[in-house]
Amino acid sequence: MIRAVVFDCDGVLTDNGSSWQLIHKHFGTGIGDGGAHERTLSKFLDGEISEEEFVEHDIGLWREVRPEIHRDDIMRCYSGVGLIDGARDVVEELRCRGVFIAIVSSGVDLLVGAIASMLKVDDWVANGFEWDDGGWLIGGLPTRVLSHEKGLMVEKLARINGFETEEIVCVGDSSTDLSMIVGESGFIGFNPARKRAVAAFEEAGVPIVPGNNLRKIWPHIFPEEDHFPRRSG
Repeated sequence: MIRAVVFDCDGVLTDNGSSWQLIHKHFGTGIGDGGAHERTLSKFLDGEISEEEFVEHDIGLWREVRPEIHRDDIMRCYSGVGLIDGARDVVEELRCRGVFIAIVSSGVDLLVGAIASMLKVDDWVANGFEWDDGGWLIGGLPTRVLSHEKGLMVEKLARINGFETEEIVCVGDSSTDLSMIVGESGFIGFNPARKRAVAAFEEAGVPIVPGNNLRKIWPHIFPEEDHFPRRSG
């Protein structure tokens, strides 16, 4: 019996690729093949630099464009972000069945917190920034969610709520999301955007659900049901 489903956020519950890259797009920094952000991202995904080094590098790029950054500037980056198709339906149906719903994301907490509130999930955690009393950016917060060790948060969730690992299914879209797997927990690779994610999912032997319709993960959570339940009315 599945008692908990743990979602990544960017590209899984939301229709954006990366909450960090949206900030880069807003400031016009480091996006595109060979860009400063992309080079650093590759190093980070390969484990060559730490989460903190990655974040501070990104902040440095933004400050080259705007030395003083307000919280409102970051919130504007997410003005066009919406829920991915089926996100609300899937979360509501899981809730109706008594399933615990959590978000474990290494994305930006300003966006992830808003999505968590919108979907009324039971728990969530993400990374983010430190602000002064006036809402001006000081720097990155100490990392809460290690992208390469997201299972630490899944284990914590299981321990606090008394779940066995085989009662948990995790859903992610990137190769680092495979680190959410703990013990006998399940994993679904949803909507992978990068080739390295597809390759990693194939190597791990996990189900892969292409496309951006979250309802299609349903049979992998409940194998006895071959499609998302139709709603009356």
